[in-house]
Amino acid sequence: MNDASTFKALIVASKAKDHLQMSASARPFFARMAAENRFEVDFTDDTETINEENLRRYQVFVMLHLAPFDMTSPQQQALQGFIESGRGWVGIHAAGLAGKQFVGSGAPYWQWFEDFLGGVTYSPHPAYQKGTLLIEDRAHPATRNLPTHFEFSDEWYEFNGNPRGKVRVLATADESTYKQNKPMGDHPMIWTNEQYRRAIYIGIGHDPSSFLNADYCVLLRDSILWAASAGESPEAR
Repeated sequence: MNDASTFKALIVASKAKDHLQMSASARPFFARMAAENRFEVDFTDDTETINEENLRRYQVFVMLHLAPFDMTSPQQQALQGFIESGRGWVGIHAAGLAGKQFVGSGAPYWQWFEDFLGGVTYSPHPAYQKGTLLIEDRAHPATRNLPTHFEFSDEWYEFNGNPRGKVRVLATADESTYKQNKPMGDHPMIWTNEQYRRAIYIGIGHDPSSFLNADYCVLLRDSILWAASAGESPEAR
């Protein structure tokens, strides 16, 4: 890391076919973000980089559409250790695909990750469509520079339950603005797990058009900067 850089982030993207366009657009997007905000970023789709020795080089791990069960058990354990050591984690969209339906027969289930996510698992999402995101908590550093709400086109992930009560909810989906697969009512989309020092899940961000939304870009920037930040002040938590 050069003297002008404040921290180093590792972004590991999904290799899934329906995420390739997003990953291709994300590489230059995050490179620009890093340059503008004085940090370094390594961008890859190689999960072999998720090992204890390599992760020591980074302050933040960004899980870009990489599903938790697209990692081997040793890779999962390396990432778990990284998070438990107090370093930052930003999970985007398919990073929230927890659930035993994603695990092959006889393979171990990463229960820690489900608990880390707020004790919820993924349910089938509705059609890709425009909806409105409501920013519930504008005191948090990740969301304080956002408006009270903004329109966004996405798949509006649904879950088998509500993580509220186990996590700090920052934003919810306004279900009156789109057609759900199975209405959740109170529908968290962005939250932090305050049992860990710097961990945030962002449920939206399916395709490259996300990077054309200025509010979404601010959200990603501020989430990564918060995940890398030092100190334990109440407003930073």
